[in-house]
Amino acid sequence: MDQDRSPLIVYANFFSDVAVSLAAHEVLTHWAAQAPRKIWLLQPGDVLVTPVEPSEAFRRYACGLLGVPYRALTVMTAPAVEGLPMAEALDHAGLTDTLVHLVAERPGAALLPLVLDASTAVLARRLGVTVAPYGPQGPRRGAVEAVHRLNTKSGFRALADDLGIRVPPGHVCEGRALEATATAMLGQYEQIVVKPDRSAGGHGLRFLSRSETALTVPRGEPAATWVVEEHLDVVRSVSIQIYVDVSGPRVVFCGQMRVQHGSCTGYVSPLSESGGAVAAELEQWGMALGQHLGRLGYLGPCGVDAILAADGHLYATETNVRRTATTTAQFMATRLARAAGLDTPAWLLGRRRTRAAHDFEEAVRLLERAGLSWAPNTPGPARGVVLYGDAPSDGRSWRYALLGPTRTTLFELEKALAGVMGFE
Repeated sequence: MDQDRSPLIVYANFFSDVAVSLAAHEVLTHWAAQAPRKIWLLQPGDVLVTPVEPSEAFRRYACGLLGVPYRALTVMTAPAVEGLPMAEALDHAGLTDTLVHLVAERPGAALLPLVLDASTAVLARRLGVTVAPYGPQGPRRGAVEAVHRLNTKSGFRALADDLGIRVPPGHVCEGRALEATATAMLGQYEQIVVKPDRSAGGHGLRFLSRSETALTVPRGEPAATWVVEEHLDVVRSVSIQIYVDVSGPRVVFCGQMRVQHGSCTGYVSPLSESGGAVAAELEQWGMALGQHLGRLGYLGPCGVDAILAADGHLYATETNVRRTATTTAQFMATRLARAAGLDTPAWLLGRRRTRAAHDFEEAVRLLERAGLSWAPNTPGPARGVVLYGDAPSDGRSWRYALLGPTRTTLFELEKALAGVMGFE
């Protein structure tokens, strides 16, 4: 962590038109429940602007692990308004002036958004702050446009073709041609996947097979864009994260995703030792993406998701030109581990349901009694469990992070955690 940096306004703008349409309010609300985890990015003097308020128990827990005084952080909650990006929701709640005052108390503050969308660039100008990591000149229009375009499936496929990145066989079509395109694809392939152009986290994906007695595909607006691809037999789902700065792109991490029904449910980094060839090709693709974005003036995180198919080839499935669930988790893992003298931690994200409901403090006590909590000051290599997100609304759907010196350590911890928490 850079202890000398200027204050940040960490802007958890989950309500944005980049990952999915703002009309998908239910999906965005589901994702926004994870906004409290952005507290792991904060240092004393920072402000978190979030659509979902972190509980006091979670804030105290995170501050304790980070070594940050509880009252050294400011949290502003901006309730979501259906159909509006977060910047407009701030206006709707009458909070923009409050944010202006918080910025004025923090000379040199910068806005760090989850995603660089057009409304965020406008908000930064209204607040009179820079957008991190851009300088006083702010992000170029080409950077904002690239974020909007490359978080679509069609934009990604067009760029992949230009950069020589291998993608699954498929076609881009308008809604009026969707059924005909899907039918033609099923004539070539046993299974296909139908994807809305702007989707993330498995939202809106449909998996169709030739054996279905009736072909049912989503009915979109005639002008809507869809991508139809061969559904490949997946051996592994992987990703690489790149960071683009003024000196060019660099690899931050890569790892393996746990995926169910097209949605990521967990992550392990680094890749296993057997994944050297996969990591090398991922790095080639990620660096090509980062160099392209750098030429457009984009600065910040970006990544490539991919699958290793049964045919032995790696296929890229999408780009994410924004912060994702793994970017915050990796930052947290690195921050906690380095403070404990572990420079290159292995880390794992998981999401499991418990048989019994727990509140946050009960869950913490369970881990502490079992000796599983992240406790860097104990003898031996630093290892342990971190409750990465706030308590789930049902008390059962827990998200957790595991940190340790090796992947083997992580899997041992997870097995012990399952018994202590009583996972289904």
